[in-house]
Parts: sequence; C-alpha cells; structure tokens
Amino acid sequence: MPNRSTSHESTMTRIAHISDIHFGRIAHPEIVDALIADINGSKVDLVVASGDLTQRAFGHQFRAARRMLDAFDAPALVVPGNHDVFPWWRLVSRLFDPLRRYKRLITSDLAPRWANGDVVVQGINSAFGWTIQGGRITDQELQHIKDGLGGTSSEALKVLVVHHHLNEVPGLGHHDLARGRGAAIDVAVRAGVNVILSGHLHVFAAECIQVSAKENSAKEVVVVSTGTATSNRWRSPDIGENSYAMLTIDQERVRVQKRLFDASKKKYAEDPKEWSFKRD
Repeated sequence: MPNRSTSHESTMTRIAHISDIHFGRIAHPEIVDALIADINGSKVDLVVASGDLTQRAFGHQFRAARRMLDAFDAPALVVPGNHDVFPWWRLVSRLFDPLRRYKRLITSDLAPRWANGDVVVQGINSAFGWTIQGGRITDQELQHIKDGLGGTSSEALKVLVVHHHLNEVPGLGHHDLARGRGAAIDVAVRAGVNVILSGHLHVFAAECIQVSAKENSAKEVVVVSTGTATSNRWRSPDIGENSYAMLTIDQERVRVQKRLFDASKKKYAEDPKEWSFKRD
C-alpha cells in the first residue's frame, strides 16, 4: 500500500483501526457504506485494516474489499488474516501459494509501512496456509519488524500491525496466540514498539500490558484488539456488536475510542468509554 509522509510539525495523528470485515458474511446491507462514511467524516490520517477482509478468499469477496479500501479518503495499510488464505478444499493452493488472490486483488506488499513526522506504522503477515487459527510469525516477519521500526527516531511512536495476537490480553481471557510470538515480542520491544494493533478475536479491548524482551527489562505496550467491523460473526461478550477503534495520538497520549454501528440509525457512533494511555 502507498506510504504518505507529512511534516513533523503535525502534533496529532488519527488512525482508524478496522478488522475482520469478512465480505461474504456482512451483517447489514448498509454497514459497509456507513463504515466508509464514518471514517471519511473523521478526517483520519491512516486506515489500518488488520486482516480477514474476506470469509472464504473468493475473488468477488476480495474485489468488494478492494472497493471499500479505495473508497477511503486516507491511505490504507492492510495485512492479511487467516480467512484471506485459500480454504482447505483448495489444499494445494492453500499450502503452496495461500495468499495468491490477496496479493493479486488487494496488495502484493505483505509488510506495508507508513510514517509521518510523529508515528511509524509497520505491518507484518501472520497468515499462512499451514496454520489454522493462531497464525505464526516467521524469521522474515521478524526482519520486517527490525527494518520497519528499529531504524526510526526514538521520539516517534511505533505501531505494529498483525492479525493474530502476540500476547494474552487479560481482559479477553484465554485466547489464540501466534506461533513464534516470543521472538516477535522480543524483536518488537528491542525496536521500541509502543502500540500493537490486532484483530482475529472479534472482541474489542484496549489495554496497556507489560511485555518483556530477552535480557531486557519489561516494557509497557498498548494493545488494541478491535471487534468485527462489519460481519455477523460475533463472539461473546460482543454478540451483536460491530465496532472499530479510533486512535488519536498526540505528543503526550494515545487515546482509543470505540465506534459502534447503530443498526436503527444505519451509522456508527462513539461509545461513551474512552481509553487513554500516556506515551512513554
């Protein structure tokens, strides 16, 4: 996806974090248009889509996802999810070229990066045909983290985007974690990561947790797990909810707001609760 740079004079960055769109299982006829309108009306700097654009990786589902991404006014940084690989009945394709359609119809860049004067965002791929639920992080993805986040200014806020979770979020209870997560956390902490954006679980959570790198002291990282933005694949305790996260980043804090779809009004609205985390 395209990078965009802006002046370091900018003091605020807004990121819309959407995930688990699941074209093929859309919850309401109006919800995709409502999502586009809400994000465009919020004048964000970047849209982050953290995987599962489709339900079964069909061509028409990817094309619908591509139309949605093209409709955003802001650039979109996208990583794939496990539903974006070929399904099991396409076994050969799933095992040997699992993201062929994704790369052809969405983007061939599996390690997208975006930066402005204050924020650096690096995406990595955790979706592979040999895994089902939890995903995995390979040595290649570790290198992308090093290259994308490690060489940037220590003053920049560093954001990592990955579909599957690298660590347990206490508020979510026991949940799937990616294979190779220990090495990924180690590399990310050494690179100075501040925020991790993930999806997969279809449940909204925003927490500041302590993670540790080998031979390093613990570091506090903000983890945002957003719900399914548009699908009817709801999971407890967010049954019936379609949501996404709006991040507002200034020189002092990272603020996270939950945006909820109101089916009666056919639009998204702000949830009253806001999470606010001090930048370290």
